[in-house]
Amino acid sequence: MIFRQLYEPVSSTYTYLLADADTRRALLIDPVLEEVETYAALLASLDLTLEYTLETHVHADHVTAGAALRERFGSRTVVHHQGGAACADVAVKHGDHIRVGAVDLEVRETPGHTNGCVAYVGVDRVFTGDALLIGGCGRTDFQQGSASRLYDSVHTQIFSLPPDTLVYPAHDYKGRTISTVKEEFATNARLGGGKTKDEFVEIMANLKLPYPKQIDRAVPANQQCGREALPQG
Repeated sequence: MIFRQLYEPVSSTYTYLLADADTRRALLIDPVLEEVETYAALLASLDLTLEYTLETHVHADHVTAGAALRERFGSRTVVHHQGGAACADVAVKHGDHIRVGAVDLEVRETPGHTNGCVAYVGVDRVFTGDALLIGGCGRTDFQQGSASRLYDSVHTQIFSLPPDTLVYPAHDYKGRTISTVKEEFATNARLGGGKTKDEFVEIMANLKLPYPKQIDRAVPANQQCGREALPQG
């Protein structure tokens, strides 16, 4: 498997490229609109054909590159069926699989940050979106957020994976790139260390986070797979 972790600094977003080395078929997880040229150059340099763009949820902190990449490469956009993005080419649900050659990702529903959150599970790694971050998790105070649901999602769908499973989140704000299920289960400041659901709900209720800077642009655009943010004409 070909694998790359890419970073967009304004929103601190990680995008992941996975591809089958034999067929040269590829997918991107959580691509950012401003990074389209970076993705295009990487695909060309590795001689890859982009087949899918996968969203872990409808983001509030950046605009997806799904529509731009679909127009440029003919790739198909993948969003959870309850994600609020009718533009999706593939509307996935729990237990579905997305495959490019030998690369196989299982869809696991992880609502709580939003109703339409999913994690994508590979053989030895999980792409957790905002449901589980390194040392933390996504907020639960808007976009159908529910701390109780998020606690259940992480414990049943992510912490249930083998302990050595690699954890790749959608964001990190401290330069960290990778964790493991075992590490997050033991040390995650919000969800780990044996914290109860009640403790987690209280933590999330007292975060007092600022309004996301790009939410008024990002959410409407992402409900159209990023199409509304593209130049018209």
